[in-house]
Amino acid sequence: MSYEIKTGKEQAEPILWTGDFYNEGTGSGDVFDTLKEECGVFGVFGHPEAASMSYYGLHALQHRGEESAGICVANGRDFNYHRGMGLVKEVFDKDKIASLIGDMSIGHVRYSTSGDSRLTNAQPLIFKYRDGDLAIATNGNIVNEPLIRKELEQAGSIFQTTSDTEVLAHLIARSQKDFVEATKDALRQLVGGFAFLLMTNDKLVVASDSHGLRPLVMGRLGEAYVFASESCALEVIGAKLVRDIEPGEVLVLDKDGLVEDRFAEPKRKALCAMEYIYFARPDSDMNGSNLHSARKRMGSRMALEAFVDADLVTGVPDSSISAAIGYAEQTGIPYELGLIKNKYTGRTFIQPSQELREQGVKMKLSAVRSVVEGQRVVMIDDSIVRGTTSRRIVNLLREAGAAEVHVRITSPPFKNPCFYGIDTPDRRELIASYQSIEEMCTEINADSLAFLSPEGLITSIAGRNSGDYKGGLCLSCFDNDYPTQVDFGGEEKDGCSC
Repeated sequence: MSYEIKTGKEQAEPILWTGDFYNEGTGSGDVFDTLKEECGVFGVFGHPEAASMSYYGLHALQHRGEESAGICVANGRDFNYHRGMGLVKEVFDKDKIASLIGDMSIGHVRYSTSGDSRLTNAQPLIFKYRDGDLAIATNGNIVNEPLIRKELEQAGSIFQTTSDTEVLAHLIARSQKDFVEATKDALRQLVGGFAFLLMTNDKLVVASDSHGLRPLVMGRLGEAYVFASESCALEVIGAKLVRDIEPGEVLVLDKDGLVEDRFAEPKRKALCAMEYIYFARPDSDMNGSNLHSARKRMGSRMALEAFVDADLVTGVPDSSISAAIGYAEQTGIPYELGLIKNKYTGRTFIQPSQELREQGVKMKLSAVRSVVEGQRVVMIDDSIVRGTTSRRIVNLLREAGAAEVHVRITSPPFKNPCFYGIDTPDRRELIASYQSIEEMCTEINADSLAFLSPEGLITSIAGRNSGDYKGGLCLSCFDNDYPTQVDFGGEEKDGCSC
């Protein structure tokens, strides 16, 4: 049985990973067509074991990027760094960490599209320029990067990577101002969503875009400062969360301590809603809200908006478990583990058969027959992208004997591409952009289908009394209301190449 859908053109056949490192070249052809977060960043200032702290921090952020990892350490004189393709535990071992000596570091984990899956784009990116060494790590996407790159190349700049991040380095290097002022000037020229960590031989600079689109937090570990894309990375090293980095803020840390400054006035606050819905770990906190709690509220609100009589509730692991618990608690319908995720399918060095290609989802997800057989099942998931994954999972439940499968999505229909650091398909491949909810229900083979309303999502995350526009969230993938300009005369690009 084939579970593919068509979107007016033949879909690429899904393939399982068979490359030299985990997740090499995965993307829309993966058996799971879920959205991909692009990067995670981690920084340490003032700790004698900065490299070890970064290793553990990146390990906690592994879900944000599984193609490459890197750590750069400064000791006041020069840089020591190591980068590689693969998971954090594959790139680093005890000896490599021991060789990275210094009390200041920045680290990075990265996911990319297949065309940019190469070591030259692995971060942190390292540069030599007139004032010494420079390392940069980022999470996000610079929307006007193609235009800036073109202008810089016409002025004589030579680029070594296809990464957005390199643009910032060129802008800094061309400035006649000191490093901090040059960085602030360069950041003002960028349009998009980004969280930057920049390191020289004696400074660490931290910056967030003026809308706060990408998450970034600060913590303390004794006298040391720690920065991370998510607070869960602070917990793993015993650091205490201090606060979120504010939109338009730039922090400078050196021998004189911490200077809190900004390169731009904060604009409309617009933290990516998909962080709450899907990307961030449930044990992370963002803007004072715990992710697990927010997702439970989404599930509870979903139950109020789209109740269906059923025998059990199950969540698609892992991101939808919290929402499924919330739905079950609100309705009184029992929550059960109807779907189990196999976490150990990453390395497969044999070419799968055609039969396994078509049913490859079973290698990563299994329905528990003894739980779902003969039952009316409410399946909670966080989003529908192309629809192929939802159809496969619904069919898994049906093959396991489910009498009915009712799908509830704890986000509005995903209709528009993201320009701020999430790898999304072309709008024409997003099923919600060209099909009604009724048509999608038929396409994924469900008995019923409902999505959480935008109002329900905002209330679940930000609360009823939030004074920020749309609860301080970016909902552009749902409502096409982008917080920044995204059209730069045909020079814009989808997704991210950070």
